[in-house]
Amino acid sequence: MTRIKICGIVEIEHAMAAARLGADYVGLVFAPSRRQVSLAIAREIIAAVKKVKPRQEFAGVFVNSPSRTVNNTAEKCGLDWIQLSGDEPWQYCRDMARPFIKVIHVLPGKTADMILSDIETGYRLNFKQRFVCLLDSKEDKAYGGTGKSFDWKIAVEVAARYPVIIAGGLTPDNAGRLVRGVKPWGVDVSSGVEVNGVKSIEKIQAFIKEVRSTG
Repeated sequence: MTRIKICGIVEIEHAMAAARLGADYVGLVFAPSRRQVSLAIAREIIAAVKKVKPRQEFAGVFVNSPSRTVNNTAEKCGLDWIQLSGDEPWQYCRDMARPFIKVIHVLPGKTADMILSDIETGYRLNFKQRFVCLLDSKEDKAYGGTGKSFDWKIAVEVAARYPVIIAGGLTPDNAGRLVRGVKPWGVDVSSGVEVNGVKSIEKIQAFIKEVRSTG
């Protein structure tokens, strides 16, 4: 079954809806972004959801932050996963105290072989923590949540070798095609389930329904 992550949540209502509708992971952004949440808000969201769905998993998104800051935030909030969306090297990941998602940006000119080599480097390090890689686009100084997709032909080759999450430009309208064509371990959406920059419960429901009906 394809895992689903609904990212960039900033309100309890939307986190509750994502959990109720079957999202495997709810993502909270701690990096500078229009979707950034404070430590206090993150704790409120996580506590509210886990009160009614204790096993719901949360991922915190960080970009080029000191590892101590990341681990402290994860501990204080009760995050289940840490998502590293910046330029963090693989060696940095050794300091993570929780399972982590390592983002690999698919930049213009980057080939499937280059991405596979990068992922192989991570697996050779034999981390004690669980981890999975996430393929995403990158635009200017934005490390994610751009709503821009990349060449899915690259994702097909990578997903055939390693479990990966695909992000970037996904919507309820194209998620099924992505899942059928790429067969990824998981999918990640943020702007694709928003209306005028605000999460839409209807779009979250449509996205999850489309992915679940496909794989």
